[in-house]
Amino acid sequence: MAYRKLGRTSAHRKSMLRNLTTDLLVNGKIVTTETRAKEVRKFADKMITLGKKGDLAARRRAAAFMMDVVADVKEDGDKVVVQTALQKLFDDVAPRYAERNGGYTRILKMEQRRGDAAKMVVLELV
Repeated sequence: MAYRKLGRTSAHRKSMLRNLTTDLLVNGKIVTTETRAKEVRKFADKMITLGKKGDLAARRRAAAFMMDVVADVKEDGDKVVVQTALQKLFDDVAPRYAERNGGYTRILKMEQRRGDAAKMVVLELV
């Protein structure tokens, strides 16, 4: 099988992976289980690759996958500038990896979760 089902229905799994990928790109790192992190890594790498292309088609494909959330709010004098997750991907995250060909994420293992002994990891952007 080419992917992990993660004990979810297909709609729930897709939604969970979209949320985790968006959170990773907005915050730079997330704490999750090892199997989820390995799945999210695939989608995060694809989104950063789309961000590196930077054309309209890539922006639309990324917008179709990522959640529409606010990534950052800044005050510029009298104006309030709101940056979405998609804008952050194309303006901040993707240019950092312009010279890198893949491998944009890193998985660092942590101790097991106390409740069910699941293997926990930190998934972060390199």
